[in-house]
Amino acid sequence: MSEKFQMKYRIYLDNCCFNRPYDDQTHLIIRLESEAKLFVQKEIQNGQFELVWSYILDYENFYNPYKERRNAIAAWRKLSIYDVDESGEILDYAREIGNKGIKKKDALHLACAIQAKCHYFLTTDKKLLKSKFENIITINPLDFVKMIGE
Repeated sequence: MSEKFQMKYRIYLDNCCFNRPYDDQTHLIIRLESEAKLFVQKEIQNGQFELVWSYILDYENFYNPYKERRNAIAAWRKLSIYDVDESGEILDYAREIGNKGIKKKDALHLACAIQAKCHYFLTTDKKLLKSKFENIITINPLDFVKMIGE
C-alpha cells in the first residue's frame, strides 16, 4: 500500500457490499464496484483498514441461501477488530434512523457502524447512499477507493 493512507480508516461493509462480487458481473458498474470491494478487503487483510463486524451481518448472512457464499462472507468476521452485539442503545438508535425512512435491517447496520465509531459505511444500496447521517459517511466502494487514492 502506498503512503497515501496517513490514517487507518475504520470501515463497515454492509451485506449488499459483501455480496457484490456474486451479482451479475456483465454490468460494468457492478463489476467495478466488485473490484473496488475486493481491493478494500485486500487492504483489510494487509492491515490498512479496520473492519467492523456486527450481529446483524451474522443474521443476514445466516439466511444467504448459498452455502459457499455464506461461508466466504462469514470468514471476514475473524478479521474484524470489533464485533458489535445487539443492545438497547443500538436498537434505539436504529429506530431513530428508521424514522428517516431507512429499512429496519439497514438502520441496524448503520447503528452498529456508528456505535463502533466507523469512519465509513460501505454500501451499494442506492437509497442509503443518498442518505446523510451524523458521525459516519455512507459511500459506495468504488467512490471510497477513488477517494483514498487521491
